[in-house]
Amino acid sequence: MQNKKLSRLVKISLLSVMAFLLMYFIEIPIPIFPGFLKLDISDLPALIGGFALGPVSGIVIEFIKNLLHGILKSNTMWIGEIANFSIGAVLVGVSACIYNIRKTRMTALIGMIAGVIAMSVVAATLNFYILIPAYSKAFNAPIEAFVSMASKFNSNIVDLKTLIIWSIIPFNLFKGAIVSTVTMLLYKSVSPILHKEQMVTAKGKSTIKAFSKK
Repeated sequence: MQNKKLSRLVKISLLSVMAFLLMYFIEIPIPIFPGFLKLDISDLPALIGGFALGPVSGIVIEFIKNLLHGILKSNTMWIGEIANFSIGAVLVGVSACIYNIRKTRMTALIGMIAGVIAMSVVAATLNFYILIPAYSKAFNAPIEAFVSMASKFNSNIVDLKTLIIWSIIPFNLFKGAIVSTVTMLLYKSVSPILHKEQMVTAKGKSTIKAFSKK
């Protein structure tokens, strides 16, 4: 039992470090979105961890990733890390909860679609009521400055509400779709590694059972 807990902690730690490194080094600007929205795929290890180890483990990976990033790199007074954790935890939590009900490719797909939609709704709500006002206060910049920046990429953006509708929601749908697609492509090859201990245990039990029948 103790070895099993230790193994889980090691896997969570490794996935957390991978997620942190992805968040630290990879931020890709997308031409159709304003500069303050950059694509990172650091939710990928957390989503894989959530599928393999359970939703709580996936959320823990999100937390450790953002804690490390906040300590070592934060230039947003932790607002960015809080946003990344909150939105990423919804994606991972919803997706992994549905997948863990019945572990099939179809439930994985349904889970990730539900997770992406939930993530986008939460991102819209948090940005409208908390995050963008917090950025505005922290950097002493009016909300209109964010609106103006975004309106250069989409003329439909004229206020905070349209910024959420035409920028925040589409960006999170796009990001969620990318992370989910990569997860679907990688999970089958990564899963045996994360389940290795369970496979060995199951094999050992089968051997003992076969022996006892002889």
